[in-house]
This record gives sequence, structure tokens and C-alpha cells, in this order.
Amino acid sequence: MARGILYGVGVGPGDPELLTRKAERIIRESPVLAVPHKGGGEKTAMGIIGDLARGKELLYCDAPMIRDETVLDAAYEANADKVCAFLDRGKDVAFITLGDPTVYSTYIYLHRKVAARGYEAVIIPGVPSFCAAAARLGEPLCEKSERVMIVPASHGSLEDCLALDANLVFMKAGREIGALKEKLADCGLLEHSGLVANCGLEGELICPDLAQLKEDTGYFSVVVVKKGKQ
Repeated sequence: MARGILYGVGVGPGDPELLTRKAERIIRESPVLAVPHKGGGEKTAMGIIGDLARGKELLYCDAPMIRDETVLDAAYEANADKVCAFLDRGKDVAFITLGDPTVYSTYIYLHRKVAARGYEAVIIPGVPSFCAAAARLGEPLCEKSERVMIVPASHGSLEDCLALDANLVFMKAGREIGALKEKLADCGLLEHSGLVANCGLEGELICPDLAQLKEDTGYFSVVVVKKGKQ
């Protein structure tokens, strides 16, 4: 019996219309749907694909929201065990993940472990949240000779990033939004910054001028800083 194939499928940032035709096809053709089991990401991803999940065998994969590498690695190994069991039975598995699987996605750890065991693993790209956010703000991420840097707002110091000659994208900025605004203001960059929260989802918030933001935002918040903006 031929082994099944693992697909890491990017389903985009939230708007179901941003699901690519290839992603839709792979999900339709795969009998098993793997879903990351963490926070609100699971419900969000399932909401994006909607009826495509109907009739699928669901496989929930743990993705602990911690930074203990030992615990995380054990979870990814267990996920690989579960996925490979289906692949050995000749069943393709589509692992759905928000945005793109190659951008701060927990899928890639499963991908590496399954591929290392000799199974075929394929990445299906999706629309990343920062591209969708820039579109909602009506601004290019970069133009002409501008550079752009993508930064996870919740990890480490941001001062070195703010000093770079590049436009900046801060992802998953919800918990850090207050501190980030202060740092941007100190660097004279607050007036060049905009935010999109829950892009393409219910409760979407578009704030072209971050200085005017008066409310807290959730986990799915993207801040775009255009240093070259006039």
C-alpha cells in the first residue's frame, strides 16, 4: 500500500475568500483533517474552511502555548506519531494552519519530523496576515528600494529592529500593543504606524493611525510601520 502524504495547508488570515484554489483542492481530496489544538486558532482555521471540513476524519494536534522546548518537542513527536499512523494506512492528511505555513507557524515542526521519518510532506502556501493587513490599510509593505522586516512582537527586545533602515511588521502584537506604541513614539515612528486586528474576521479593526488607537486589541493584531511614509 502506498503511503499517504502530509500537506501543510495555509488557509489565509481569516477571510474565506482568501483561501487559495489549491488549498481548497487539497482539503477536499484529503480524508483526514489535522487541526492545531491551541487557543482560538483551531476555531478560526475551521471557520475559514467551513463546509470543506464536512465528512473529514478530524485529528487534533497539540500545540502548547509555552516556550519550554522539551515539552514542545515531545508534543510535536506525539503529533508526528498520530499523523504517520494515518499515512501508513494510505490516507493523506491536510494540516490546516492560519496564514502561511512558513511564517511563524507551528506546522513546520511537524513537517520536519514527518519528513525526517521518510514520509512525503508538502507545503501549500497561503496568504500571510501581514499582506492582508497592508491591503486593508491601503498601503504597500515596501516599494522601490525599501526593505521590510517581519518581527514577532511578543519575543525579545524590539529596540534593535526599530533602529534598522527598513519598514517593519509586528505580528501577534495584541499583548504588546501598549509597550510597542510607547517605543514607536520614542523613535518618532508612531505617526507612521497602522494596525489591523482580526483581519478578515468578525470584529475586524482597521486603524490607519496607531496613535489614535484607544482600545485593547486581541492576539491577531498586526502593526505596519512605514518608515519612508511622508
